[in-house]
This record gives sequence, structure tokens and C-alpha cells, in this order.
Amino acid sequence: MKNTRINIIWIVTITLALILPGLAWAHCDSLDGPLVLEARAALEANDVTPLLKWVPAKDEGEIRDAFARTVAVRKLGDEAKKIADTYFFETLVRVHRAGEGAPYNGLKPAGMIDPAFVKADQILEGGSIDELAKAIAAHAAEGLRERYARAAEARKHANDSVEAGRKYVEAYVSYIHYVEGISNLIHGGEHH
Repeated sequence: MKNTRINIIWIVTITLALILPGLAWAHCDSLDGPLVLEARAALEANDVTPLLKWVPAKDEGEIRDAFARTVAVRKLGDEAKKIADTYFFETLVRVHRAGEGAPYNGLKPAGMIDPAFVKADQILEGGSIDELAKAIAAHAAEGLRERYARAAEARKHANDSVEAGRKYVEAYVSYIHYVEGISNLIHGGEHH
């Protein structure tokens, strides 16, 4: 039952991402996201190298400098360590997001990662993408059929009155934006 609920949640989330293509659903800015988790491990190991893959080469110096400062301040006690770590996480995530051309809106609390991203990360660590691909395709097709049916039905009465015409235009726009969102995801290039 729990797996079914989780599957439904991530399918709905992916569908929302298809419907709202301009919305950023990043998880790299979360305190339990892959970037911060890797940063925690790098700080414990005192090795910035694994983190450099997350930022453009031109920004490597800024990350190395922030890392060195953080390591130095961490030695001053537990409170200093917490503050220094937060400073480093914010710097790393900000630079990473800027490298993607995305805004930085602060660190998100742990536990806020979208279930779809958790599932995608789990599959990447060892699993089959087929389950996720089939679920996304089926849900996208269902959304497409629903919007098409609404638009097609409203089109039959589009010229009956101004109100009916507006209902058609609303259904048409929803249908076309959904198609556009799917097309942009498939053909528009990768984005965060």
C-alpha cells in the first residue's frame, strides 16, 4: 500500500512538471539532496575534489576557496562548524545553480525532495528505468487524452456563444500547453 501511494505521488509530481514546464523542481538545493549529501562527505573527508564536478570549471576557484575557509572555521567548535557548513552548502548550491542558468532561492529543508526525484535517483543507483518510463508515459498519455477530449468537446460549441467560445479557448490552451510541455521536455533540451 505504501509503495502504491509513493508511486502515485511521484507520477502526479511528474505530471505536474509536464503541465507546468517553466516551474523548477530542483532537488540539488535541498539539505538532503545529492549535492549537499556529497558536500557533507567531502567536508568529513577534507577533500573538495568530488564536488568540483558539480560546478563549471570557471567557478572551481570559488568553491576551493569556500571549502578551505569552511574547513578552517569548522575547527572552532560545534556552532562554528554548523555555520561554516551552511555557508559552504549555500555557496556550492548557488554556484551549481548559476552554472545551470537557474536561480538560487536558498537551501530547502530536508524531507522536501519530490518523490519523483527520489525514485529517479534510486533507479540511477541500481535499478531499471523501464518502470519509471512506463509510468511517466502512461500518465502523460492519460493527461493528453483528458485535455484533448475537453478541447474537442468544447470546440463543437465554440461558436454558440461568447461564453462557450471562452470555454473552448480555455480547454484548447490547456491542451496545447500540455502538448508544448511534453514536447519541450522531449525536444527542448535538458534543464533542471
